[in-house]
Amino acid sequence: MSNLDSKEFAVKVCNALTDRKAQDVVIIDVKGKTDVADYLVVAGGRSMTQTRSLIEHVEEEMDKLGYSPSRREGVREGRWALLDYGDVVVHIFNDETRLFYHLEALWDDGKNVTKF
Repeated sequence: MSNLDSKEFAVKVCNALTDRKAQDVVIIDVKGKTDVADYLVVAGGRSMTQTRSLIEHVEEEMDKLGYSPSRREGVREGRWALLDYGDVVVHIFNDETRLFYHLEALWDDGKNVTKF
């Protein structure tokens, strides 16, 4: 298993997402704001099919590094999928669902969001 810190891991996830043309990929630093994770990775897919494909690709790439999510949610539906890697939680939305939940607005304090 690789020894990446949580920020490095979040960047690896973002790279996997951008490899597959995910839209508006961001890392949100939530350290000190929640005990759930250090970073949220948020990305968009243009369709439910692409959203499912993005999740599969992230899982495959992280598995190559020795990481498996402790929890997976919404993967089949393709509207909003979540992969929980402990310190990094990955959210992949289709366009409509991302606009509805708009996680960036909930967690953005003006200096904790990194765009890819």
